[in-house]
Amino acid sequence: MSHENESTAEEDQVRARAIVLRQLAMAPKSRHQLALKLSQRDIPEEAANAVLDRFEQVELIDDAEFAFMWVRSRAQTRSLARPALKRELAEKGIASDLAEEALAQLSDEDERAAAEALVRRRLRADAAAERTGRDKEMRRLVGMLGRKGYNGGLAFSVVRTVLDELTP
Repeated sequence: MSHENESTAEEDQVRARAIVLRQLAMAPKSRHQLALKLSQRDIPEEAANAVLDRFEQVELIDDAEFAFMWVRSRAQTRSLARPALKRELAEKGIASDLAEEALAQLSDEDERAAAEALVRRRLRADAAAERTGRDKEMRRLVGMLGRKGYNGGLAFSVVRTVLDELTP
């Protein structure tokens, strides 16, 4: 009977390895994301942990590197501010200290430049649309930055600066 249990545990680990390799082939993932996927596929926790531990040992799973790459990518492609990025990292199971280290690569200047670029893009996209007043435009643009995770003070400052540049 114990022989059957051993082969079942071994089979579970083989299945778990295959699932993890497929997931990592699609895109980098955190340990937490992979553990969720294994759980959804009914891999016993014991087998999942054994496989995930081994993948960490050989550095195929590295939450610190994942967080660093995630922050760099999302800051560039989505122009997200640090609070929004921190929230996304938490959702992916990244420990707070690793998230802070990854977020440290973004400076206040980087964040401000990204916010200004977002406002400029939005204004260009809306240039053809009828302008209905600076206050309404200010609220709309500040709201857009707020949804991207920028704080209110920075958002108002950036929008005011860009609107002043573009308004005669």
